[in-house]
Amino acid sequence: MQAKLKAIEELEQLGIKNIREVFYNFGTPALYEQVIRRREGLLAHLGPIVVKTGYHTGRSPEDKFLVKESTSEKNIWWGNVNKSINEEKFNRLYAKMMAYIQGKDLYVEDCFACSDPKYRLSIRVITETAWHNLFARNMFRRYENRQELLENNPEFNIIHLPNFHADPSMDSTNSEVFIMLNFGKKLIIIGGTSYAGEIKKSIFTVLNYVLPLKDVMSMHCSANVGEKGDVAIFFGLSGTGKTTLSADPKRKLIGDDEHGWSEDGVFNFEGGCYAKVIRLSEEAEPDIYECTRKFGTILENVQIDAQTRRLDLDDDTFTENTRAAYPLTHIPNIVPEGRAGHPENIIMLTADAFGVLPPISKLTTEQAMYHFISGYTAKVAGTEKGVTEPKATFSTCFGAPFMVHHPSVYAKLLGDKIKAHNVKCWLVNTGWTGGPYGVGKRMKIQHTRAMLHAALTGKLDDVETFTDPFFNLNIPVSCEGVPADVLNPRNTWEDKNAYDETAKKLANMFNDNFKEYAEGTPEVIISAGPNKY
Repeated sequence: MQAKLKAIEELEQLGIKNIREVFYNFGTPALYEQVIRRREGLLAHLGPIVVKTGYHTGRSPEDKFLVKESTSEKNIWWGNVNKSINEEKFNRLYAKMMAYIQGKDLYVEDCFACSDPKYRLSIRVITETAWHNLFARNMFRRYENRQELLENNPEFNIIHLPNFHADPSMDSTNSEVFIMLNFGKKLIIIGGTSYAGEIKKSIFTVLNYVLPLKDVMSMHCSANVGEKGDVAIFFGLSGTGKTTLSADPKRKLIGDDEHGWSEDGVFNFEGGCYAKVIRLSEEAEPDIYECTRKFGTILENVQIDAQTRRLDLDDDTFTENTRAAYPLTHIPNIVPEGRAGHPENIIMLTADAFGVLPPISKLTTEQAMYHFISGYTAKVAGTEKGVTEPKATFSTCFGAPFMVHHPSVYAKLLGDKIKAHNVKCWLVNTGWTGGPYGVGKRMKIQHTRAMLHAALTGKLDDVETFTDPFFNLNIPVSCEGVPADVLNPRNTWEDKNAYDETAKKLANMFNDNFKEYAEGTPEVIISAGPNKY
């Protein structure tokens, strides 16, 4: 009760007044009761909650703004990714939110990001819906000690009001949706969208600003550790397989999406997973599949039979971007403390829609830097509004929408750490083989797992390689459990001339994209890219 009264006083300091009821730090069962009582979702067979997010079933990157204010302005890489809004417009919209919120119930969750106590970021998530508060409870790390909760002073507040909509003509937004971060006030406001991923990614954006200023590498990656303590990190955008491939029964999961790399090693930002579940395979992804059948899991936009309450994970009626949000403790094979040592291997995942990149290739340090800055993949249907099929894209640092500083800041941190710890780097294509999207087929996950196992256990260290003539990548000639023809992408195409032309096209796309980052990038990194045609 004392902690709740303290929280209510702090809410008033934010301008949140005349609230009907504050539900403070409710446990999962109590939030379930609220979700069902308020008809926010349905209880599914075996216990997960199924919710719908309405029109917005993915992130809205064009609706995200950073407030231009004196404490952070000089550090931010302003442009198409980090769009600015001035303090006056932010304050005006915030005042409208405070008026809207009066007389309503609010759910408040105090939690934190970063498993390493040195870099802990205390967060308060304030929502108008119970299920979004449960999402925050699942995704972030929880205070287990009541005294610690009482003494907690939130460093960042998130106010999430999906039923409050902006007026673009008055509020200078691009639509009724807005995600605004104010580093000066340490305040995040979100409205007009029920897609819960905006809550998660807003804190990731904060950490991408804060941690590099402390010489900590912030990464859009998953991470796991083997029996011998060997850590691997997996870079990649949504849909490239980070969550699936890091959930390896032979290795313990540190985390599935967001990590830091400090002088002490790798640490998870989060306390949960936010996995794509469309056409989830019980055989190929048993741990994630099992989480769709557990109490505490939130399933977004998954089809459910209203009578039997059985799920249909293959149904994409609402979106391709169906999601499961669950605490890490739902996974049996995890690192509970969320921390481990320095990586021995870095895997850069790409879903190549052109079908010309090799399924695995060994990278030099310079090539690793080049491909990290490039961040090539294909946007997978449903991940962002308006994307209905895979589309080739370059997202610097494998997470451009969330990178606040100039890409060179993150690239330098990564390069320094790769050299300091002698890390082996690999580029892995989980996309198409035998032709481009629409002609070829998606890479078999069994082959990808076999290649990763070989890389992580050192079985590829001394295998002979050959150099790809278009991308200058070093491709192993053999790998246990993978047909030799699969390793060379050209061999999987019936029309070899078509392959050559497509490879040249993609190589030129790499080179054209890199021009944006060439200034200030050492020539040795620029020359590590594909040939020019």
